[in-house]
Amino acid sequence: MARRQSSPEIEIKVVTPQRGDNVVHPEGPPPVQSPALSRTFSDYRPFKRWKSWLVPWFVVINIVVFVVTMFVNNCPKNSDKCIARFLGRFSFQPFKENPLLGPSSSTLDKMGALEVQKMIHGHHQAWRLLTCMWLHAGVFHILANMLSLVFIGIRLEQEFGFVRIGLVYVISGFGGSLLSALFIKNGISVGASGALFGLLGSMLSELISNWTIYANKLAALLTLIFIIVINLAVGILPHVDNFAHIGGFVSGFLLGFVFLIRPQYKWVNQMNAPPGTITTPVRSKHKTYQYVLWVISLILLIAGYTLALIYLLRGVNLNDYCSWCHYLSCVPTSKWKCQPRQIECLTNQLGNQLNLTCSSNGRTGTYSLADNSPSRIQQLCTELCS
Repeated sequence: MARRQSSPEIEIKVVTPQRGDNVVHPEGPPPVQSPALSRTFSDYRPFKRWKSWLVPWFVVINIVVFVVTMFVNNCPKNSDKCIARFLGRFSFQPFKENPLLGPSSSTLDKMGALEVQKMIHGHHQAWRLLTCMWLHAGVFHILANMLSLVFIGIRLEQEFGFVRIGLVYVISGFGGSLLSALFIKNGISVGASGALFGLLGSMLSELISNWTIYANKLAALLTLIFIIVINLAVGILPHVDNFAHIGGFVSGFLLGFVFLIRPQYKWVNQMNAPPGTITTPVRSKHKTYQYVLWVISLILLIAGYTLALIYLLRGVNLNDYCSWCHYLSCVPTSKWKCQPRQIECLTNQLGNQLNLTCSSNGRTGTYSLADNSPSRIQQLCTELCS
């Protein structure tokens, strides 16, 4: 996308008045032309260009966390069918258990994957809303996400700086985890996809907010919308947490109106104009519609995050209030089903002692319970069968 340019170059012309004109000619050497006045327009940058370093560090952190996760996983200790056993404890779980070349679900859970049952019912592990965005299910998963982060994030950081893009990335990832936790109550979820969709959403809102400074704006808008629709459409496949994608995208879209707002182009030219240059006076740094979008987006973000956290900590399942919303994450077809694997346990309780046997893997466990509510028993069954 190219910046709007008013002319190919700025040229200063000195006109010598004719004899007899009513002009006073001061004595002394002729004035020296300022270098700033002789610069061409192509050398002039109205907005600061930043050096990208935070996004590469995000990539490094994600890769390091994945390596640590594989070290903790230690597949040879628990299985004889590990893939790439020459890697030792860094070898991968069998394809039947994890087709993405990665660790087991229990290891991801131990490292901080998003699991709703461990954030409520007395566990108070709300920190999983942030830690899950730094974990990945396998090599293919982290490779796809990190390539997307490099292509999208570096360009945005160069345009807007590390502070604003860092905030958009982290807050969007948190928003994606939050929406996922409100709809998906069983199983675990990991990945930086929510944060990446937040960056895509911020690109869209930035284009809308700063509409007047772009050339070829309609083509850029249609291209960006096409990319977003394709990526969201992939989320309707099974085993893909599209609620995290949607939550991250909506968060990033609103955050873009708050953090990625640009001043008016005329205002920037006025501020950077060389002394003596006549420019059209502009009083306001931003346009009125930019201020309106900024206020509305900030209110929606604060209200939305507050309500979502309250609903989550109270154990509210939004599927009970939206019978069709589950289709946003998975659409069943003749090729696949969207129903998750049923988790069932045989129970035998004597007083406060509870014996559970998982129907799918045959594991048994004995627990001393102070809270024998059905939700607590279901949580223990989920842990036993995972």
